[in-house]
Amino acid sequence: MNAGYAESGKRQIFGTEPFDGDLAMRGYALNAMCYSFNAKDNRDAFAADEEGYMARFGLTNEQKAAVRNRDVLAMLDAGGNVYYLAKLAGILGLNVQDLGALQTGMTLDAFKAALLSHGETTRRAAA
Repeated sequence: MNAGYAESGKRQIFGTEPFDGDLAMRGYALNAMCYSFNAKDNRDAFAADEEGYMARFGLTNEQKAAVRNRDVLAMLDAGGNVYYLAKLAGILGLNVQDLGALQTGMTLDAFKAALLSHGETTRRAAA
């Protein structure tokens, strides 16, 4: 077996589950709900009746529990895509750095410090 791959042939990245077709199918309802938050009316509808809104999209019990508990890691495990979850995170008062801290198990301040410790990147223009 190649390094970095499970027996199933799927790529493994330490500490994460790659977002592949299987995970996308598992998380479809949750991601569809989060995508709907592009519209303010939908964000307002969710805030007014979270349970009804989750039922409208057919979230699984696992997904509903993760949303109720504001457990971003559980949402990722339930098939949530971080790009869609960012829309829900905004409703919950979280930003992308908050999500990164949650994903890595770090405090927000530690996560920010880790980002800064990587230094500056070099921007290059095409010739």
